[in-house]
Amino acid sequence: MIFVGLGANLPSRYGRPEQTVKAAIAALAAAGVEIVATSGLWRSAPVPVSDDPWYCNAVVSVRTDITSGALLEVLQNIEKDFGREDTARNAPRVIDLDLLVFNNEIIDTESLTLPHPRMHERAFVLIPLREISPEWVHPFMNKTIDEMLSVLEGEQRLVPVADGA
Repeated sequence: MIFVGLGANLPSRYGRPEQTVKAAIAALAAAGVEIVATSGLWRSAPVPVSDDPWYCNAVVSVRTDITSGALLEVLQNIEKDFGREDTARNAPRVIDLDLLVFNNEIIDTESLTLPHPRMHERAFVLIPLREISPEWVHPFMNKTIDEMLSVLEGEQRLVPVADGA
């Protein structure tokens, strides 16, 4: 299984963050990556807590024949095309595409860490991921999504985005 996390909290040329996330999913498909499943959209408070605008988040399950490194490059190219500028860590952004999991590979290099090193700390990743793959188990931690979420209970605020947003 391959999972990609998406997030945005600034408007882009595609519109509001919700529209940007949907456009990024379409761009991923246009780049030749098969979209297998898409979570609903979720609005989440920034992590760490700040006065920044809330994010729109989603997770997609994808299928591809390319390597994890090549998929990371595809994601980074989409971010650039959408106008993402790298500033401070956790800064507001027009789009963020994170390679979360790639076929349970465990990788730790300068350019890529898999599974994503903070995904287990982020309800905005785990809740959408649970929608599309409720049985998934973290390959390094050997914990279910619900076990990881139980540690975060009450710490992070998420609300579903209404259909049609």
